Amino acid sequence: MLTDRFNRIHDYLRISLTDKCNLRCSYCNPPDLLKDHFKGLRRMTAQEIDQIVCAFVKEGVKKIRLTGGEPLVRKDTPEIIERLSKYPVEVAISTNGVLLHNYVDIFTKAGIRSINVSLDSLKREKFFAITKRDEFNLILNNIYLLLQNDFRVKINVVVMKGVNDDELNDFVSLTKHLPLHVRFIEFMPFSGNAWSREKVFSYQEMLHHISTKYQFMKLEDSQHDTDKKYLVPGHEGAFAIISTMTQPFCGRCNRMRLTADGKMKNCLFSKTEMDILSALRKGNDIIPLIKQCVWMKEEKLGGQIKTMYGELDTTKINNRSMIHIGG
Repeated sequence: MLTDRFNRIHDYLRISLTDKCNLRCSYCNPPDLLKDHFKGLRRMTAQEIDQIVCAFVKEGVKKIRLTGGEPLVRKDTPEIIERLSKYPVEVAISTNGVLLHNYVDIFTKAGIRSINVSLDSLKREKFFAITKRDEFNLILNNIYLLLQNDFRVKINVVVMKGVNDDELNDFVSLTKHLPLHVRFIEFMPFSGNAWSREKVFSYQEMLHHISTKYQFMKLEDSQHDTDKKYLVPGHEGAFAIISTMTQPFCGRCNRMRLTADGKMKNCLFSKTEMDILSALRKGNDIIPLIKQCVWMKEEKLGGQIKTMYGELDTTKINNRSMIHIGG
C-alpha cells in the first residue's frame, strides 16, 4: 500500500502514453511550446509500461487511466491496452475523441468501460478556434457511438472566461436526454499556457451561471473524487465541477502520474520527478523509488501554489506543460 506523510493512500495511477496530440489546444499544447521537449529521450515501450504497472499493482494500485497528449495516436496503444487488461484493476482512458471509432471493439475486448472525452465547445467554429482542427462533428459522433455501445462517458470541459464560459448551460442541456457526466474544469496554470487570474471562471461563478437556467441538487461525492457532482432533476445525466484553483481537493487525493518518458510525479503540480524508467532499464528495483516519490508528496498543489489563485505568480511555478505531463 502506497501512503504519503499525510496518511493518504495512493491507488490510482495515470499513465501518459505520448506527448503527441492531433489537436492544438492552447491551454495544453500552446503554439510556442518547445516541440522537441522529448527529442533524443526514449519513451516507455509497451513492455516497459507493463513491467512498471506490475510493480504498481503489487503495491495496491486499483485503477489505471491512460492519457496523453492523445493516447490513441500512439501506434501500439492496442498492445498496451491488451497487456494491462490482464491485471486485476480498472483500466480507463482519457482522449480527445478524434480516433475513438477505431477503438470501440478494442476497448470492449479489454473490458474498458469508462471513457473521458475532452470537448471544450459545442460550437463548431469555436471548437476550431480552440483546437485549430476541424474535428468537432467527428468527435460528437464518436461520443454518441460510445453511448450506443453502453460506455460510461464523461465530457471534460476546460472553462475559460471570455472563451467558452457562455456555453455551460448548453453542456448541461446535453445531460437531459443522454446519460453523460459533464465535468467543468477551472483553468489551471502550466508552462507556456498564458494562464492569468482574469481567465479563471471559478466554481462559484459556474454554479451561479447554471442556476440562471436550471435548478439542481448536490450529489454525494465518493471518497477520492476530484469533482463536485450535481444533478438537474429529471435529467438522465449529471454535471460536476473540478475546482482546482478556488477549492482544491488535495486532502483526499489518491493519484500518481507517470509521464511518457517514465518520470513519476506525485502531483499534477509537483516540481520534483522520480526517474522510474532509467532505474528499470538499469535493472534496479523500482518499488523503493515509487514509495519514496509518494512519501515526498506535498500537502497540497505540489507545494508550489500556496496563495489564493488571484495572487499567483506563475513565473515561479516549476513544472512542465500539460501535454508533457499527461492529462
